[in-house]
Amino acid sequence: MAKTTVYNKDGLAKEDLGLSEAVFHVATNNALVHQVYIALEANRRQPWAHTKDRSEVRGGGRKPWKQKGTGRARHGSRRSPIWSGGGITFGPRNDRNFTKKTNKKMRRKALLMCLSDKVADQRFIVLNELPSSGKTKDFATLQKSLPCKEYSTLILTDGGNANVCLGSRNIKSINVQRLQDLNVADLLHHKYVIVSQQGVSAIEKMFS
Repeated sequence: MAKTTVYNKDGLAKEDLGLSEAVFHVATNNALVHQVYIALEANRRQPWAHTKDRSEVRGGGRKPWKQKGTGRARHGSRRSPIWSGGGITFGPRNDRNFTKKTNKKMRRKALLMCLSDKVADQRFIVLNELPSSGKTKDFATLQKSLPCKEYSTLILTDGGNANVCLGSRNIKSINVQRLQDLNVADLLHHKYVIVSQQGVSAIEKMFS
């Protein structure tokens, strides 16, 4: 059975906690994790870059000069892409679609693999209870006493404890995420994960 250490609010190890094999002891498939991660990042991407084609740029309502007799090349509009100030050919457009599809079973499996990796590398930290004072000082002191120290850390909550967000929001290396919104990208972007014993039970109930 997979195990992890339970710490108190002073950062002292108190006991070992047995974890569900089905959730926290899943063999890693790097190709699957990579596919799910790329899909998540692509689905977040917004096509901000946008260029105007010849139908959108201003001007060019009349023919620059007559078709014949001038000795110059024929042109029909100043909005032509070969003119300075004209439209852009094959430029980036804001109607591009970057989304990639992954099914629910793939996302779930990849998530369990990332959680299992955190446990195997001893980067899954369980507290008997999350600090509820809402004071930044308490979170900073707790972080220094835990193995995560100054490394990037993700705190998982059930969403009902607003003081966790309040007390940690000014600490640059800490981010807070609801258990319901947990995903592969958040786990890969943070070196350590902190969760309460109650949160571990909720994760096991959610995925087992």
